[in-house]
Amino acid sequence: MRNQRIAHRYRVSIGMLLALFGALGSFWLLQLMNRAGEEMEAGIKIDEPDYIVAGFSFVRMTKDGRPSYIISGDKLTHRPSDDSSLIDKPVVRSLSGDKPPMDIRAERARVDQENTRVTLQENVRINRAAEGTSREMEMTTQALTIFPEEDRMETDKPVHLRMGNATVTGAGMKANNATRQVALQGRGTLVYPPRGR
Repeated sequence: MRNQRIAHRYRVSIGMLLALFGALGSFWLLQLMNRAGEEMEAGIKIDEPDYIVAGFSFVRMTKDGRPSYIISGDKLTHRPSDDSSLIDKPVVRSLSGDKPPMDIRAERARVDQENTRVTLQENVRINRAAEGTSREMEMTTQALTIFPEEDRMETDKPVHLRMGNATVTGAGMKANNATRQVALQGRGTLVYPPRGR
């Protein structure tokens, strides 16, 4: 009988030890999973890109299936934390149906607000070829924000604009390509050469 009690205590002790090891193992596994989750959240906070595309081209179509504008560049880096894209050497080509195409180039750009805003930085150059009654246009500035869906652009940086033989400078600009209106801001100059005879 005494041997049975000892055997019973021995079995209970082994069972309790196994239960204790199981509980400790579960606790350790839970800690490991929590630590992995924290590291993933820390990684997202660091704002690592989720994809990078070299030599890309993006075409936005109109509702009737015609190309509206094309954005291309040397490299596109997408950041999932704010759903923005950074572009190296961007080129934006506006295709407005009956109006001549307009090319915009810069050193870098940021696309955000669900692809409805493009902010270009450093050596921004706009070129539009002459066509019909539209004169050739060339504009330079250091920063420009484009709203492609609305076919408008603006900057609060100094601009230099040349249309045909006329040149205009200003401290900022708002332009609507759809209505062909350009509003220069601040102090500026206008040089309009006399008409040839």
